[in-house]
Amino acid sequence: MKIKSLMIPDPITITKKTSIEDAIKLMKTRGIRHLPVVGKGKILKGFVTLADLKQALIPAMVSGLFLTDIMIADPITVSPNDDIESAARLIYEHKIGGMPVVEAGRVVGIITESDMLRAFIDMMGILTSGSRIEVAIGCEPEAFNKVIQIINENGGDIVQIGMNATPSCAKIYSFRIKSEKTDGIEKALQLAGFKVIHDA
Repeated sequence: MKIKSLMIPDPITITKKTSIEDAIKLMKTRGIRHLPVVGKGKILKGFVTLADLKQALIPAMVSGLFLTDIMIADPITVSPNDDIESAARLIYEHKIGGMPVVEAGRVVGIITESDMLRAFIDMMGILTSGSRIEVAIGCEPEAFNKVIQIINENGGDIVQIGMNATPSCAKIYSFRIKSEKTDGIEKALQLAGFKVIHDA
């Protein structure tokens, strides 16, 4: 999935001339926590967060602090054609809540950790009613396909497949299925020699 399919397009922006107080009011009114700072033609000049603005509000009133004093002048950015995984990695590694989406220097969107979480929930099928079955699958290449076949043949409509990361070729796969009842599927898997994992 590409960032352009998940980003907030044409985000609300401010300029360097915007006061800290006005930027905070804008964020609160619109229910947002990040604002790209742009110049002519929406060229990215910086990035500010609600937390940074709140911290700077009183100093700004006392000593004349300006938006340019607190904004991130060279923020981390992504392209609309980058993969979502790359944005998630940047957000995680740099411990940031969001970043501008930039194309040819121009702000075309914004992506946040909330957008990442929504994408993760969608990909995992978490909001889809159903059940989860965890199966230990060995190193034989045909074993994985056999498990899928058994699940399908026993009425399991697979929504999502996950896998634990281990150095071994043997892995535990998590199958999220639409059916609420898994007894028949689990029994068929066990009869075929597969180990179904149950939480303790």
